[in-house]
Amino acid sequence: MTSTLERPDVSQVEASPLTVQRLGGRIGARIDGVRLGGDLDAVTVAGIRAALLEHKVVFFSGQHHLDDAGHQAFAETMGPLTTAHPTVNTGSPRVFKVTADKGMAANAWHTDVTFVDRVPAISVLRAVTLPPYGGNTVWANAVAAYDALPPSLKALVEDLWAVHTNSYDYAQQDEESEEPDANYSRADFTAQLFETEHPVVRVHPETGERAFVLGHFVKGFVGYNQRESSAIFNLLQNRITKLENTIRWSWKPGDVAMWDNRATQHYAVADFGTEYREMRRITVAGDLPVSIGGRRSRVLRGDAEAYSRIDELIS
Repeated sequence: MTSTLERPDVSQVEASPLTVQRLGGRIGARIDGVRLGGDLDAVTVAGIRAALLEHKVVFFSGQHHLDDAGHQAFAETMGPLTTAHPTVNTGSPRVFKVTADKGMAANAWHTDVTFVDRVPAISVLRAVTLPPYGGNTVWANAVAAYDALPPSLKALVEDLWAVHTNSYDYAQQDEESEEPDANYSRADFTAQLFETEHPVVRVHPETGERAFVLGHFVKGFVGYNQRESSAIFNLLQNRITKLENTIRWSWKPGDVAMWDNRATQHYAVADFGTEYREMRRITVAGDLPVSIGGRRSRVLRGDAEAYSRIDELIS
């Protein structure tokens, strides 16, 4: 299986005019010297992609000119796009509005849309309306977490598989709020049910690195009961989200964050009271995760063809 999203040519990266400033020892960088849009030249696109693959999440400031069309045009430089969401009618073919007005946010660690088989490759998130305080987002490096495992735990996870489902959505775990989003209901998020069996560790299709595929869409582990699954999940998840493995971004107007969804988890912090917060996300399509042993993820329930077409990504 060959992805059309090829790793950038080193000579192009070296020629890029971008300035990349590392923000954390294990994850995160800020990119300066670029005005985001669909008209970026190949050298600039290659430089951005190289920084993304190395740092897992990159941040751009001062992008006040972006609207939905420009946001989409930039995301398309990274590859084919998914629809806005597998289950939610957002009113837009590509743009997913993430809103909150009751202190709600995606306040659980997750990788985007792992309940489908074709896990998105890249997410591009733009700040639209920010609360006067709080509302930060935190990312964790799922590659570094695997690399730091002792040999005994690597042996455990090498052929471990997990079932992910949107009926076990992190949004449903927030007992303090009636709905997971100001615009969408719980029923919207589960309008179509999905269950997918993913390897707990996947091989990254561009870098060859090994990365955890976990987060709060996980229902349980194949071959283990619920109590055992919970113990294994907490053991591994706590390693992914160890503070040294994370970076926290304090949003400002004009900010854009882009992350490698195949190598990270993230958490939107619900600490802004009843203030309004609106972000907009556009997603670059991904492929079927492949385990260390070479097996691909498999569908247990639901068809995500309308969300993301695999035949557009695989040659």
